[in-house]
Amino acid sequence: MGTLYLVATPIGNLEDISLRALRVLKEVDLVACEDTRHTARLFDRYGIATPRESYHEHNEARRSAELVELLRSGKNVALVTDAGMPLVSDPGHTLVCACREAGIPVIPIPGPSAALAALAGSGMPADRFLFAGFLSPKSSQRRKQLQELASGTCTLILYEAPHRLVRALEDMCEILGARKACLARELTKIHEEWLSGSLQEILADLRSRPSIKGEITLVIAPGCSPPAAPPGQHSIRQDLEDEVKAGATRKEALKSVARRRGLSRREAYRLLLDEPSE
Repeated sequence: MGTLYLVATPIGNLEDISLRALRVLKEVDLVACEDTRHTARLFDRYGIATPRESYHEHNEARRSAELVELLRSGKNVALVTDAGMPLVSDPGHTLVCACREAGIPVIPIPGPSAALAALAGSGMPADRFLFAGFLSPKSSQRRKQLQELASGTCTLILYEAPHRLVRALEDMCEILGARKACLARELTKIHEEWLSGSLQEILADLRSRPSIKGEITLVIAPGCSPPAAPPGQHSIRQDLEDEVKAGATRKEALKSVARRRGLSRREAYRLLLDEPSE
């Protein structure tokens, strides 16, 4: 049988590719690309003449079956995406699963990763982290995902599209509360930019811009306090004060506390008024 190679490619700067990756791309019989035109830039830069074939989310099922048959016949195939490591928020899962089931060797060729580059440069704790990829473009589903992530105790890494970034950050501020964060834009490219501060500060900066462009990676620090205790164990007033001490406004803090307890902000405010003052 042939071998499937998962080759990491540059996320921007074409110099960020390993000697091993270049050798593999030149030696395999076929390179399956997310976009053959995009990959052509890399091939032209390094004089790679290997045949290319498209492999993307719209033809993944059909093309996976074709590639498995090619691999069965003894041909070697490399899979690349437009940027970074295949399968990481990119196509390839169907093909790798099919190869594993068929006993076809799968060998990753490590390389650039926007998630790890952003984590390393963010200043956030890097000993434990969760990569959650892209959140849903639908607000209701995105908020549900954020609620599930809110109780996490490790650094969170997200990708986001520039045209959805402000709306996503608004949801993060409300649901995740006052957390430190770092936004990396256009990593390894000419207009590389880093924004550090609280989620609220980053949101304020981006709101002031006429437009936002480029590839976005967001690294968010673990919560400033442990996950909320079950209702009744801590008072709403105490939780509210903890949020304010962490840097949130009282309005933001009330939204966050209400969300964690599964209440509307109006219900949380009513309960707050009913609680005895200390």
